[in-house]
Amino acid sequence: MERAAPIGARWLGRIGYREAWALQKELVTQRAAGEIGDRLLVLEHDPVLTLGRQAAVEHVLATPRQLTRRGIEVIRVERGGEVTYHGPGQLVAYPIIGLADRGLLVRPLVAALEAAMIETAARLGVATFRRDGHPGCWVEGDDGRPHRKIGALGLRIERGVSYHGIALNIDPDLRDFDLIDPCGMPGLVSTSIAEELGRTAEPPTTAAVERAGAIFAEAFAAAIGAPLDWATERDLVPA
Repeated sequence: MERAAPIGARWLGRIGYREAWALQKELVTQRAAGEIGDRLLVLEHDPVLTLGRQAAVEHVLATPRQLTRRGIEVIRVERGGEVTYHGPGQLVAYPIIGLADRGLLVRPLVAALEAAMIETAARLGVATFRRDGHPGCWVEGDDGRPHRKIGALGLRIERGVSYHGIALNIDPDLRDFDLIDPCGMPGLVSTSIAEELGRTAEPPTTAAVERAGAIFAEAFAAAIGAPLDWATERDLVPA
């Protein structure tokens, strides 16, 4: 596969975490076997907490009873990183990339994902930055406020293929982040595009996430020097 082969980016809409997780594993197997090209899954999740493979469960602040009452499952997965919240109003993107065929190492892939988050936020009107030692995407502290996290990142590489990925807060209910120490950092302040633009009165919409997803897909493809094949038909994903 040539480095300039296209990435098949697909918008999946709102999808349960376990369904998307199973789809990622299926695509990783197919990609490692050379049966498909690279994929980028772009979507929104129902509310869920995920723990990285070495994440401390103590960073989940809500009790099991509180989570059950709210219908929020806690799932431990293979990626790196600590606890993360996913839910409505948040853009999630999972890159299924054969690193060797792209001539990519893990760090340049991480940098490309961070650059795509930064570009997406910028095009939506919010300046962000990459913070050394803290993967993801950040809004710089100002007027006595601390740095605020707007995007999370956690990857897994198996058989030379990446999966899991990023989560960028577009217009979620930020109170849901009170359930956790985001990224295992007590006191960390989470923010969103809507929060930074003063639009928190507007309810989360999947349409806003889809628009952001199209921007992210374009920016990520550009960051790794690949053409983009964008579609919204879910039945195209495994093809």
